[in-house]
Amino acid sequence: MRHDRVMPYVPNELLSRLVGRTLASVVFLKWYLQLTFDGPHLTCEAWPTVDLGGGEIEFGEPGYRDALCSLLAEEVVSTREATGVGLVIEFESGSVRVHPNRDELEGPEIALLGGFDDGAWMCWRPGEDSFEDLA
Repeated sequence: MRHDRVMPYVPNELLSRLVGRTLASVVFLKWYLQLTFDGPHLTCEAWPTVDLGGGEIEFGEPGYRDALCSLLAEEVVSTREATGVGLVIEFESGSVRVHPNRDELEGPEIALLGGFDDGAWMCWRPGEDSFEDLA
């Protein structure tokens, strides 16, 4: 978690603050995706996968956008963050996971989470924090 002062990094500490929040918007932009949770927003510069119980659906596959949008208005029930797993946001009827393959990395950042009232934010990059396996 990044603040104006340097704070020790604790996996899932900031991401877990999404638990109990509702997915309010899904915004598809040319190069990235933004998910908004009643204020805080997760900007994904690497396309996440969506799993509604039948296996992961990747960006570009039929049904991807519909699967992601089907999670709108659902509450986040849990989150996970770990090396080799990336970021996982669980909803009642499915999950979103951000963990690109090396060949899917197109920029210096994988995801950015911010928009909290206290100004807390986090930026995940290949080779750092929960994406150490992508060094």
